[in-house]
Amino acid sequence: MAETDSAGWISGIEGSVVDVRMTDDVPTVGSVLETLDDPPAIIEVSNILGPGRVRGLVLNPQVRLATGMGVRVRGPLQFPVGPGVFGRVLNIFGEPIDRAGPLENVETRPIRQPPVPLAKRKPGEEVFLTGIKAIDLLVPVERGGKAGLFGGAGVGKTVLIMEMIHNMVAAYEGASLFCGIGERVREAEELYRSMKQAGVLEGAVLVFGQMNEAPGVRFRVGHAALTVAEYIRDVMERDVLVLIDNIFRFVQAGAEVSALLGRIPSRVGYQPTLGSELAALEERICNTATGSITSIQAVYVPADDFTDPAATHTFAHLSATIVLSRKRAAQGLYPAIDPLESGSKMLSPGIVGERHYQVAREVRSVLSEYEDLKDIIAMLGMEELSEQDRATVAKARKLERFLTQPFFTTEQFTGHEGRFVALEDAIDGAERILDGEFRDRSERAFYMIGGLDDLEEPAEAEAANA
Repeated sequence: MAETDSAGWISGIEGSVVDVRMTDDVPTVGSVLETLDDPPAIIEVSNILGPGRVRGLVLNPQVRLATGMGVRVRGPLQFPVGPGVFGRVLNIFGEPIDRAGPLENVETRPIRQPPVPLAKRKPGEEVFLTGIKAIDLLVPVERGGKAGLFGGAGVGKTVLIMEMIHNMVAAYEGASLFCGIGERVREAEELYRSMKQAGVLEGAVLVFGQMNEAPGVRFRVGHAALTVAEYIRDVMERDVLVLIDNIFRFVQAGAEVSALLGRIPSRVGYQPTLGSELAALEERICNTATGSITSIQAVYVPADDFTDPAATHTFAHLSATIVLSRKRAAQGLYPAIDPLESGSKMLSPGIVGERHYQVAREVRSVLSEYEDLKDIIAMLGMEELSEQDRATVAKARKLERFLTQPFFTTEQFTGHEGRFVALEDAIDGAERILDGEFRDRSERAFYMIGGLDDLEEPAEAEAANA
């Protein structure tokens, strides 16, 4: 970052908020100041209080601070971009934290960037194919759109994220970027180790603003990650898959920053600028003529209250909602996507086609009927059902197992070879099951396969079951 001759000193400190009196020109909001000590404290200017007075947030409050300390202006907060960031783990300052040596073959860009103007966005409603049957068939993700991933601990959220990264690199020759906002250090270390073991790290970039860091860091790390994504899209002309965990912690960090700066809180204690701050981040995710940025974001809903301001503002930006079910995970149905709770704006005849739409609709209908019949089966048994209801249950159980899929990133743990399933194979398989073509086949034969080409012959299946 280029230094200027502007200088000043710290006139007041309150927690991680400092007031600075400038001796020359007042820096703009978003500029970075640093103290003259070694190591320096990094201060991002948040407010201009008056002539020669600014207030800022300390991004590394663990360093020494005292009133009277001299400061200099460094310009806007910058982040490294370029081929050299692939396979690396970076913090908000662009410093590698993976002990793999300094970055090479990179340049820097300011993390505050305006969204792409509407005139330069590429229109169109194209589906982003993930190679995962349950998503592509029932919850298609929009290319250049945002999808919300709802899931607690232990339901396969991290595995699903790693598989999407793998498929992005393998099928699209695109890039993947993982942004950890408020991640626990343990979660970040586990994700890094898992990605390295699965062999998907070299095609990905990891950017972390961890839970133990200052709220200003957690509030800005999403913008830093999108700066890398924009460079890959605009300069390298590649598609980018951005995975954000967790978007709620971005909102939470914004509320902490707002409280530190003394702003009057809004509804439920959130910052009054919640809507505009979230939009400033989300609107940077879009298509252009050179490539696309597609985002899948983990979303935490406080107390399962979907009317919470953080949830309602987030939902306004999402084009697909993927819900992971703990009940399905307990049954071993991975990926544990709940087909009845999940939904996508892309699932309409005008976008995915009439055949895809009708098959997905019928799959949901059969699974919904099966859900309604479960109580009767539990109390009275299958024998009390009508012939038609028995056929519905048989189809539903085959569909549930057909929607499972072996992942490339879990081969070493499950023994099942990973499968990338084309959309046409997923539609064809579900359609043939719905038509009753496999009424004589065991539901077990459909568990953990790719397309129906992987379905074992009846004699082989019986031998395996025996």
